[in-house]
Amino acid sequence: MSSFFYFLKESLTGFTRNLSTALGSIVTIFLSLLIIGIFLVGGSVVNNVVKSVEQEVNITVWIADDVSSSDVQSLQSAIQSMSAVSSVSFTDKDQALENFKKSSSSDIAESLDGQNPLPASIDVELSDPQMVEDVANQIEANTTFQKICDNPSDPSDSLRYGEKTVDRLFQLTSYVRVIGVALIVLLIFIALVFINNTIRLAILARRKEIAIMRLVGASNGFIRGPFLMEGALHAIIGAALAVGSLELLRNLALPQLQNALTWLPIDLSTGTFALFYVMLAVFGLVIGLLGSAFAMRRYLKV
Repeated sequence: MSSFFYFLKESLTGFTRNLSTALGSIVTIFLSLLIIGIFLVGGSVVNNVVKSVEQEVNITVWIADDVSSSDVQSLQSAIQSMSAVSSVSFTDKDQALENFKKSSSSDIAESLDGQNPLPASIDVELSDPQMVEDVANQIEANTTFQKICDNPSDPSDSLRYGEKTVDRLFQLTSYVRVIGVALIVLLIFIALVFINNTIRLAILARRKEIAIMRLVGASNGFIRGPFLMEGALHAIIGAALAVGSLELLRNLALPQLQNALTWLPIDLSTGTFALFYVMLAVFGLVIGLLGSAFAMRRYLKV
């Protein structure tokens, strides 16, 4: 315990002795962890949005009017047997018209003048939305589908699943994840460099004291302690500032964003934020200790 208080006292001495450099290190850790935290929150929001959009990804198979129920059931069974399909349902012409009337204005429905131009359809829900294109290709290759589809001359025209929208959605989410990881790695590297420089200056300022400690037989662990404590101190202060800033954003900015974008599922639980805060504290402590260790290995030789 006495060694711990000695390490703390010496780390505070080094902190005040190199105040401008220490503040630069703390600000760098703070900004790095804050941006990492924002990316964690943003990534969770994006994942929620993607999941909600993916739940809407399905395939509609339009069926011709003059087909037998046995062919329709045969196609339904074939689709249901596909591994990425969770459920299959049939909508006849009358039900399709009722659904259209509910989702459109009364003027459009009245302009139909009692006619029903809508085809029957088979609605396919997927257990894995990423497999939507593969499932669509399997349906298009099915001989029963080619026979009973709404447009036999071009079977692909009887399949609808928002091809371009789905492709862009999956590409966007993959790009966001790659860019986020790359930026986080860059920020961690910058924070390590700042802590390394701060500890290096602390070592140079105390080089005579370190030489005397070696002469009197001080262990390497006793010499390293204050510098590790100083790096950890920078990290703890930076992490606390980052957590506090994120908590302010959660209480002030996030509710306004939710009110402005009510159609997006951006609500995150308190437990999710608590997990993010713990992760930031751990990230900060690891960054502080690693930066100090690298500096000591290079300049202190212990």
